[in-house]
Amino acid sequence: MEEMAASAREDGARGQKQGRRGCKHYDRGCLLKAPCCDKLYTCRLCHDNNEDHQLDRFKVKEVQCINCEKIQHAQQTCEECSTLFGEYYCSICHLFDKDKKQYHCENCGICRIGPKEDFFHCLKCNLCLAMNLQGKHKCIENVSRQNCPICLEDIHTSRVVAHVLPCGHLLHRTCYEEMLKEGYRCPLCMHSALDMTRYWRQLDDEVAQTPMPSEYQNMTVDILCNDCNGRSTVQFHILGMKCNICESYNTAQAGGCRISLDQQ
Repeated sequence: MEEMAASAREDGARGQKQGRRGCKHYDRGCLLKAPCCDKLYTCRLCHDNNEDHQLDRFKVKEVQCINCEKIQHAQQTCEECSTLFGEYYCSICHLFDKDKKQYHCENCGICRIGPKEDFFHCLKCNLCLAMNLQGKHKCIENVSRQNCPICLEDIHTSRVVAHVLPCGHLLHRTCYEEMLKEGYRCPLCMHSALDMTRYWRQLDDEVAQTPMPSEYQNMTVDILCNDCNGRSTVQFHILGMKCNICESYNTAQAGGCRISLDQQ
């Protein structure tokens, strides 16, 4: 335990030279005493990265001051030397950190980065969302309890901001940005992950300027739209088939091609 504590203090010393305390995850003036193994770590993430088990943040009872090294019950200020362990402290999550307008959400069960007035908790999605999404997002029950479909890591307790897709599914913001480099569709339901209207209109122009060979000009195909879930029969085109209902090109062929009877 002393080796772990010394290593954590060394990390803290390096952090102070860089203008922060604690580890790369959190700015804090204490070490957590893990209730599972009695080892001292700067945070639960540092613990989990070095152990074969996870630290339960809610069960933390004691901390050690990085200055006087006194082990004491978890609190915001050292009872021995008055070191401030964290500008923000949650007595439920035992989160110590720099002030980032954090708040504890009782429904989420953990702390979120605020300000609190900029967010609301959607009871069906079971997640805190930005106020501008209130009444304007598609609810999926307990969606935050699912792992990110890109990296397969937890979303609900992740320190990475979640991005809400138009279909209601969640991705880590960083995973969403990486996904857009390769494609535009939700990896779970194939719905467009952003407003593609402008691109669809550009594709309209490209289709109009690219006539198909004569043997394909009267060929039709049944399609299924990934955006509105509608089915329609449209003229086949190599650049894409536009949904007759919502005018999206995010479609999939739902049957074989055929020549119109009146054109045979």
